[in-house]
Amino acid sequence: MPTQKAVVTAPIGLHARPAAVFVRAVTETGLPVTITKAGIRSVDARSLLQVMTADFPYGCEVELGIEDSALNGVLTREKAEDALRTLGELLETQGSE
Repeated sequence: MPTQKAVVTAPIGLHARPAAVFVRAVTETGLPVTITKAGIRSVDARSLLQVMTADFPYGCEVELGIEDSALNGVLTREKAEDALRTLGELLETQGSE
């Protein structure tokens, strides 16, 4: 499973606008990305409601992932990792806007 770790840098965490920006970026990839942090189950990163209610505060480390079965030979592991890296960079730069 391709994964990418990132730290949430938006001052309010993944709530309201930062969550919407992130979810929109995930949706644009067309990939079934999950997001999780220690102590909670993974949530669908394409769902604004799930992301906002999962509580990803400023400074928390998250892990983004895509199940191997979701790749189905259509997308290479390398391209999936690139997409996750881009999404991780988005999370880590939202606080510097």
